[in-house]
Amino acid sequence: MALRLDHLTILSRDPAASAAWYGLLLPHLGFERVKPHIWRNADGLNLQFGAARPDTAPYERYGAGTNHIGFAAPDIAFVEALAARLAAAGHVARLQRFDDGTVALFLPDPDGLRIEVSYYPPGIPPVQ
Repeated sequence: MALRLDHLTILSRDPAASAAWYGLLLPHLGFERVKPHIWRNADGLNLQFGAARPDTAPYERYGAGTNHIGFAAPDIAFVEALAARLAAAGHVARLQRFDDGTVALFLPDPDGLRIEVSYYPPGIPPVQ
């Protein structure tokens, strides 16, 4: 039996900056705010946000960190439009095109955690 991923917890050094950044991004990815620190999508994936403890190192429990979180986009136009929206808001939006037709957008949050939004052509897996 495969278990469904139901939540991710993201801790940040600057909760206000993180809340503003994710508040701009997450509605475009199909999430809605259900509590001040919790966002949920239609598949039941919850993103919970909190403050990292000041005495912790990255990747330590209660410290900021993970590598990246990837979302699959429905088409290239979605990825390009999202890149334009985030760039227009003054955020880094690194768009990459790969030889296999994949178009990936990498968006670092205020702590450097990257959110990836990518379109994969049919038959191309998200991880290899």
